[in-house]
Amino acid sequence: MSVVTEAVGRRMTLGDICSRYGFELVPQFAGSVTITSISSDIDSIMPGALFTPLQDVDAETLHIAHTRGAYAAIVPHTSEQVGRQAGYPVIIAQPTPEQIGALAASIAGEPSHALAVFAVGGQDGDEVQATAIRLATFLHMLGNPVGQVNAAGSSSLERQLNLSYPLDIYDIQHTMAVCAEDGAAAIIIALEPGTLADHALEGTSVDVAGSCDALTPTLLKTTLADWTQRYGLSLEGNNQMIYQRDAETDEIAAEAVDGSAGVGDASRLSLSIAMVMAAGVRKSNIRNALRVSSEMQ
Repeated sequence: MSVVTEAVGRRMTLGDICSRYGFELVPQFAGSVTITSISSDIDSIMPGALFTPLQDVDAETLHIAHTRGAYAAIVPHTSEQVGRQAGYPVIIAQPTPEQIGALAASIAGEPSHALAVFAVGGQDGDEVQATAIRLATFLHMLGNPVGQVNAAGSSSLERQLNLSYPLDIYDIQHTMAVCAEDGAAAIIIALEPGTLADHALEGTSVDVAGSCDALTPTLLKTTLADWTQRYGLSLEGNNQMIYQRDAETDEIAAEAVDGSAGVGDASRLSLSIAMVMAAGVRKSNIRNALRVSSEMQ
């Protein structure tokens, strides 16, 4: 996809972008031009787009982008001469992933602020995906409409999303915006390379992060640093920690899981309980929901 479209009521001009990030606009009088989407993929350009190839670009590519509806383009310094001759506004800059993430989030209407964002990580990608699905099911059981970002199957509420993996910054912001517009209260993201490209979570505020792996205090710090560096993960507020299952959540999960379900499902439910508790759901509400779910089966 590699495109983010404008959120309802959100406006951003080239002047806004350049003043915010210190970029150079050519020509300078084009500051009032309004951008309605950004795209790094020429095939995804729509009228009103800011084309962001983020690499050397030739005159023909800039021309094609303009004919497809791009109002402007971000051109790296190495292609500055070509950019100045493009015939439409260009921004001369080499934006960082953090800046692209912030820009994409702004265009999308800061969707991670409208959702409770849960990120599940670990060394085993298959286990991460399975646990993310279990967490989504658990949150839904608690009465929350949810979205999922998961190479095993992404969805917005009950609607399956047709995405190409791994997802980049643009894909994540667009998907979260779709989920928010559909009425989701939470979104669960599988934090593993099959689902996410590097820096995919730049501009995304994560409320609760959880690990499928058992981490010592030292590993907790290094793992968080690794997730932050690799995916651009940013935790909301002062809650800078990764949650894990513990004896208490294992006990609650064991009470709810049928013995034939296996250890895997119990551990996934236990981590889901730990993450939901971290989000502020009371243990009594969790036990009641699990009991009702068990009685209905």
